[in-house]
Amino acid sequence: MKISKPNDFLNELQNRNSEQIDVDFDRTVLGIIDEVRRLGDAALHAYTERFDGVKLASFIVSDDEFDEAYTMVSEAFCTSLAKAKERITSYHNEQKERSWFVQRENGVLLGQQVTPIERVGIYVPGGKAAYPSTVLMNAIPAKIAGVGHIAMTTPPQPDGKVNPHVLVAAKEAGVDIVYKVGGAQAIAALAYGTESIRKVLKITGPGNSYVARAKKWVFGDVAIDMIAGPSEICVLADETANAAYVAADLLSQAEHDEQAAAICVTTSSDFAEKLSVEVAEQLAVLDRFEIAGKSIESFGRIILADTLLEAIDIVNELAPEHLQIMVDNPMEKLPYIRNAGAIFIGDYSPEALGDYMAGPNHTLPTSGTAAFSSPLGVYDFMKKSSIIYYTKAEFETIADDIIVLAESEKLTGHAQSIRVRKGSVK
Repeated sequence: MKISKPNDFLNELQNRNSEQIDVDFDRTVLGIIDEVRRLGDAALHAYTERFDGVKLASFIVSDDEFDEAYTMVSEAFCTSLAKAKERITSYHNEQKERSWFVQRENGVLLGQQVTPIERVGIYVPGGKAAYPSTVLMNAIPAKIAGVGHIAMTTPPQPDGKVNPHVLVAAKEAGVDIVYKVGGAQAIAALAYGTESIRKVLKITGPGNSYVARAKKWVFGDVAIDMIAGPSEICVLADETANAAYVAADLLSQAEHDEQAAAICVTTSSDFAEKLSVEVAEQLAVLDRFEIAGKSIESFGRIILADTLLEAIDIVNELAPEHLQIMVDNPMEKLPYIRNAGAIFIGDYSPEALGDYMAGPNHTLPTSGTAAFSSPLGVYDFMKKSSIIYYTKAEFETIADDIIVLAESEKLTGHAQSIRVRKGSVK
């Protein structure tokens, strides 16, 4: 694992995070979206056969398929899933927002009404891997928010079915319907609707580059959670950190994708050398060593900082998706962290704990967007309406001021809507 000074790698990572304009790729994604809008289910069937190699009689997962899924998963999986569901639910229950109203003088009532989004769609990646944890992390907050209808799309397996672990997770999390559709075509179907798939109002969940790009193009016609990029982890470490722990945590993200970034920022050159050796040794025995190896080679770095304050500045500039603080007295450093999607503190709070069992959401801002974005939460599935009620008496105390401001903007219709009420009987 390469050891770098801050400026060298930050420039490289910025190039990774900057959006590469690929006209041909955009044309492909937009073409898929357009065909789904025009042809509906016919386009979905064609793309499913082309990309997934499957001919489907129906996109909708049947009750029999759900029943079969339960017979195909272990009791241990169901027990662990239930424990994860309980912890994720408990954490997200704390995020619930409530309507509020303030009674002012002269009968004025102001407030904010909070209501759930009526229909949402969740995208869950499929293909080579299955992610039941992603089902929980998207569906549970939506359920807590009170979403009326939760639809889920995921690519079919070669046998035309959905991974049983994903189906069990969907049923346990309260998903209302599951569609066997993947890729950009699934995003288009959720955004615009087809004969089989009902249009939703918001789409959440991660996916490959086609899914991410499609979400960007349909945004505005529907809402989205975020445009997720490759996964990333940053470990803030000093000479007290355990090199074996840090190496394992870096590799846990590197195995996701060749584009994943695994970074350690440290003040200790001795630790940096130990970590480099440890990463190489652990990488050699990793099942996904080819993927992790490419990630480490391209976007894995140990960054040496002169002081801990400089190291923290680097972390804040990176604004990583996952940040682990593995230094002496880590809680003391927490107030200095401004930008991170999720923060893991101490030796026994690895990133993988957050992926599955801790409770906070693992759908997190990537590519530096943690500087201005938040993890997925209950608040993503709710919307707010302002509430305004004025009495006639209080209205007349400010009517002239409204007229002055409206006329300064040459909006005489606005001013007239105030004048017509001045001195009226009603």
